[in-house]
Amino acid sequence: MPVASGQFVKVGIEERIATTTIDRRPVNALDGTTMQELDRALEELKADDGVKVVIVTGGGSLAFVAGAEIREIGQLTAGGSGARAPEVAANGQAVITKLQRLGKPVIAAINGVCLGGGLELAMACHLRVSGDRVRFGQPEITLGIIPGFGGTQRLPRLVGKAKATELILTGDLIMAQEALRLGLVNLVVPQDQVMKAAKDLARKIAAKGAVAIRESLELIERGAELTLDEGLAAEAQAFGRIAQTQDAKEGVAAFLEKRQPKFQDR
Repeated sequence: MPVASGQFVKVGIEERIATTTIDRRPVNALDGTTMQELDRALEELKADDGVKVVIVTGGGSLAFVAGAEIREIGQLTAGGSGARAPEVAANGQAVITKLQRLGKPVIAAINGVCLGGGLELAMACHLRVSGDRVRFGQPEITLGIIPGFGGTQRLPRLVGKAKATELILTGDLIMAQEALRLGLVNLVVPQDQVMKAAKDLARKIAAKGAVAIRESLELIERGAELTLDEGLAAEAQAFGRIAQTQDAKEGVAAFLEKRQPKFQDR
């Protein structure tokens, strides 16, 4: 069954690659409706065996995602109570974490400004391709608030505690080349080449076996929460499972026969 597109989240599938576009112009801000549509799309993408890789990008050329919807934040802070704020943050975190734990590689094709909730969304993707004129940052502190969709947790894990602390406490923005140097993105390309580069990367991954892709992602994600010995033990068990799959047999046979493997994802 095709994955349904919503008003602000559009999904197209080609060559087993699902391109998911946050299209709420001009800056693709993440309001409640957009997050609900993204959540629904992710559920469907996870269940769709015809999809091996997901690309997330922004509609238009101005922004990937420029953050959360400021008007909705204003409603949370009105009156000074903020009673619903923890629930809203937790719900947003849940959607973004669902992206990270999709069980399929997710590539962020960052085609414009990537700020606040947009950076939090991008950081949950497994790989990030950026245009060379993109600006990145967690500027929430300039509004008197903090990141609420995972920025204080994912940014230190990607760029280190010291730099993350600086970026979060100052609200300063950085350019794409600095993001590359810090390890925040994997690849920087000319602005008009972002989707091509992301699709090229997606095709390269999609040509591999789905079972090995899924196991690799799970081990990488779990490894951050395990000791080295625990992670190595988990890897050994996973290697044993993979070695019994049809794809493993095909991959080894193809290597020995000097031909390209034809993986069946089982």
